[in-house]
Amino acid sequence: MHVRKGDQVLVLSGNYRGKVSRVLKVYPKTNRVVVEGVNFIKRHTRPSTQNPQGGIIEKEGPIHASNVMVVCPKCGQPTRVANKIVWNERRMKREHIRVCKKCGEMIVSNA
Repeated sequence: MHVRKGDQVLVLSGNYRGKVSRVLKVYPKTNRVVVEGVNFIKRHTRPSTQNPQGGIIEKEGPIHASNVMVVCPKCGQPTRVANKIVWNERRMKREHIRVCKKCGEMIVSNA
């Protein structure tokens, strides 16, 4: 999957098109992501110890991962993500890193 938890993403389609926000959760099996402030759903809950009042709660619902694009932290542009293999001298092994296709800078998620 090209999106990880903590990434800044741009929503490409739907009612929230054009919004830039952070990824809260990733579901790799269903290829869906939950983005902060996007795709609100209403959930009817009964009273419990955590929510003694009960009622209707609004929370973010999942959207398909193909509808979001990662925003590069360096150039600030929505971009595709490339995977590069680099040799880590300290650990003495190969590592996979994500790289911006536009500027070539490494993308680190802020999870």
